[in-house]
Amino acid sequence: MMDILMYLFETYIHSDAELLVDQEELSDELLRAGFHQEDIYKALSWLEKLAALQETEQHPYMNVSAVTSIRIYTPQEMARLDVACRGFLIYLEQIHVLSADTREMVIDRVMELETNEFILDDLQWIILMVLFNAPGNESAYSQMEELLYGMEDGYIH
Repeated sequence: MMDILMYLFETYIHSDAELLVDQEELSDELLRAGFHQEDIYKALSWLEKLAALQETEQHPYMNVSAVTSIRIYTPQEMARLDVACRGFLIYLEQIHVLSADTREMVIDRVMELETNEFILDDLQWIILMVLFNAPGNESAYSQMEELLYGMEDGYIH
């Protein structure tokens, strides 16, 4: 599923390609690219849920105070997000790339993935997708792109 999400992001979002694509046409294109129908359905559903997070008037995370709160991860979240991933999320909050709201959106999207293997590179893609889709986060998205594409051979934190 991550492969499909990354393919779609690179093809349609990152490359500024035509964004108004019929879902059936997109599904056919993904099938031709070699992806399985079930994985395509799951990825498109994941993207719809991401879009729905932005459309709601009231975000469930709006009452979270970034200054006075500490994020405690559930056992399921800790199983999916290893120490490197959680540390990267904290780092991004400290440098104001992520807010408490966008962090929660990222965690929500990560937990919706149906994958047994999840690494820091996958998290970085999810963060880019969330920031791109969250209104008012254009600067944070640019900062995140700069962090990722400006990195040499190591991690910043």
